[in-house]
Amino acid sequence: MAYEQYRPNSFRSLPLVVKNLLILNVLVYLVSQIESYFFNINLTDILGLHFPLSEKFHLYQLITCMFMHDQTSLFHILFNMFALLMFGKILESVWGPKRFLFFYIVTGIGAGLLHSTVSYYENKPAIDFINSYIQNPDLNDFNVFLGQFKPNSMDLVNHYNAVIPTAFNNALSNNNIPEALKISVDYMQTYKIDFPNSLPPAIGASGAIFGILVAFGMLFPNTELYLMFIPIPIKAKYAVILYGVIELFMGVARFSWDNIAHFAHLGGALFGFILVKYWQKGGKNFY
Repeated sequence: MAYEQYRPNSFRSLPLVVKNLLILNVLVYLVSQIESYFFNINLTDILGLHFPLSEKFHLYQLITCMFMHDQTSLFHILFNMFALLMFGKILESVWGPKRFLFFYIVTGIGAGLLHSTVSYYENKPAIDFINSYIQNPDLNDFNVFLGQFKPNSMDLVNHYNAVIPTAFNNALSNNNIPEALKISVDYMQTYKIDFPNSLPPAIGASGAIFGILVAFGMLFPNTELYLMFIPIPIKAKYAVILYGVIELFMGVARFSWDNIAHFAHLGGALFGFILVKYWQKGGKNFY
């Protein structure tokens, strides 16, 4: 994580919006831990941003998701709150509380919108294949589907294990093609319902945080920052570009071990860039 060379003020002297955002994020994190441990309530499933075609998706999640953080990783919320503290207080002192809060919310929503859009087009081939198969089932296409699109939830895994080796194979071995087709269509209909619901929801303030980092880099481009693992100072404008390139690479690469919503980060950065450029038309630059 990057940090700038000034020491943070005491908590009481922090700007109004930054202070309350810190409090709200920490409170939601603590409540989510308590609800999960004592009441077995998964707030992530309620407040996280679900896939647009999921039955669990609601528009309010575009806002609530940015106040949820990974319950299993303290680093997630610490990283975001540290950046909000270090860079957000400077931007709020420049813009004032109303503009800064507007910027924070808009970049957070923009992060969710880009993430949802990319997620939709990434999963559209599977959705189109399912719809097409249900309308015109073909056993060769079913085998192609089973080879390309693996079940991504335990419900589907259990359904797959119950159907494929037993009833489906029995129908095929008895040359009962109509029964095999019926089983395959039933499976696809189950998959069609469960697939969107089983995709993990996006959570975290990182989209808004990346918007803040971009804004800081645009308003104070020559301020020197220190980045993790880089022992020399680097100007803010170059640090922001470096972060952006890394996020784009990771988002496109889609490594199997990587569960970070990189396009949400890029969405926050993009909306932050657009807002700052728009405001700069009638304002001035800061260095």
